[in-house]
Amino acid sequence: MRALISVSDKTGVVEFARDLEELGYEIISTGGTYKLLTSEGIKAIEISEVTKFPEMFDGRVKTLNPLIHGGILHRRDLNSHVSTAKEHGIKGIDLVCVNLYPFKETISRTDDFDEIIENIDIGGPAMVRSAAKNFNDVLIVTDVNDFDRVVDALKSDKNTLEFRRDLMIKAFEHTASYDSMIANYMNKRFNDGFGAMQFIAGTKAFDTRYGENPHQKGALYEFDYFFSNNFKTLKGEASFNNMTDINGALKIAASFGDEPAVSIIKHANPCGFAIGENLLDAYEKALKCDPISAYGGVVAINGTLDFALATKINEIFVEVIIAANVDDDALSVFEKKKRIKIFTQESKFLVLSNDEYDFKHVDGGFVYQNSDKVGSDEVENAKCVSKREAIKIREKDLDIAYKIASLTKSNCVVYVKDEAMVAIGMGMTSRVDAGKCALAKAKEMGLDVYGCAMASEAFFPFRDSIDAAAHAGVRCIIEPGGSIRDGEVIKAANEHDIALYFSGVRHFLH
Repeated sequence: MRALISVSDKTGVVEFARDLEELGYEIISTGGTYKLLTSEGIKAIEISEVTKFPEMFDGRVKTLNPLIHGGILHRRDLNSHVSTAKEHGIKGIDLVCVNLYPFKETISRTDDFDEIIENIDIGGPAMVRSAAKNFNDVLIVTDVNDFDRVVDALKSDKNTLEFRRDLMIKAFEHTASYDSMIANYMNKRFNDGFGAMQFIAGTKAFDTRYGENPHQKGALYEFDYFFSNNFKTLKGEASFNNMTDINGALKIAASFGDEPAVSIIKHANPCGFAIGENLLDAYEKALKCDPISAYGGVVAINGTLDFALATKINEIFVEVIIAANVDDDALSVFEKKKRIKIFTQESKFLVLSNDEYDFKHVDGGFVYQNSDKVGSDEVENAKCVSKREAIKIREKDLDIAYKIASLTKSNCVVYVKDEAMVAIGMGMTSRVDAGKCALAKAKEMGLDVYGCAMASEAFFPFRDSIDAAAHAGVRCIIEPGGSIRDGEVIKAANEHDIALYFSGVRHFLH
């Protein structure tokens, strides 16, 4: 039996090779892997001894040889393959352990194109694909985390066709994601990220109970192990819908740095948000906006869920809590609540992955774009287009309203007072209706909006929204501007003595 080992990531490879050697495998290796194994006392054979050719062209050619690929690819169950191999002196290779040149690590640390090109693996993917294609006869190992599993299978007669098939699938996923990464990088470098093909590759983090509905399957896939590193389950099981709601809650609560911010989401839409003196104060203020909708919702906490906050949240039923971190005694508060789900990022404050690109499925394909981000200075640099300017104490309310509006389904209008959202209208077909619905809800909740700040994620096409805001007592407004009727809107603001700001940036969310 022979095993070919050639790895870039050498984690655990010495122990793996030693285990294989003890099982009777002859080890073939290349370059740095060969040097490491032999320095550790493993009797490895350098690949040039097998091929009878030295490595060429600065290592670009070393494994692309019939004595290697013939040894991997020939079928042991076909006499014609076996006799051809024997005729040409090709010995079988029964296990291939390969992981690929560190292309991702290279592009993350350098822009040197020559170095990047040299870190595109050729021989590695070829060996992986050869071994995967011939999985009936060959074990293909591409993941260092599978070393122990492979050794166990070999020791305990678990090296079944099903076992090798699973490794085969993993191998083709490995090469597919590698090639996708290279193609996406080249398109980003030379085609602004929008080439003729677009590849989206994610790693499964976990299965969800089902999709949006019980008859649909669902799972969470992650980029760069974001959820593996920043999402820990403390109680319950995250569903498909939970994850989309958590996404909305996180984006809002994490938009305020290290401030004590709490957002409450229901069906992907915010029904409460506030910044408080502390997180308990923030939650109490956020809940006032719409406590009815908060029932069964998702609460995102930009900091620590402690005992006092947990006790307050426990007064109503919320389905999900996502917090930067969670105290043990806070967790005990929910011990008897079977339906609640609690997750943490195990960080000081909530963190976002800040993905560079965004996409959405449409029937027959997907639309793809650069991710929308709200600039930290958009409110600060917004242009005052009215006679009146916002007083200092309302600038923070403007900032909060603007960020919430930018992260909420269009059409959207947000009202904020004393650093707490007091009304919101979202996902409406008419912007004026969004504003009116928000105010009607605030009245129903008994919330005073007089003196608040208002934000819209896109321009007001008519002055009617400004008139309605003035009637409710709004004192300052921020919107992108850009309507052909901006003059009418500005005139309305001046008539009502409202401070009006144009940010110049639209943040539609569909």
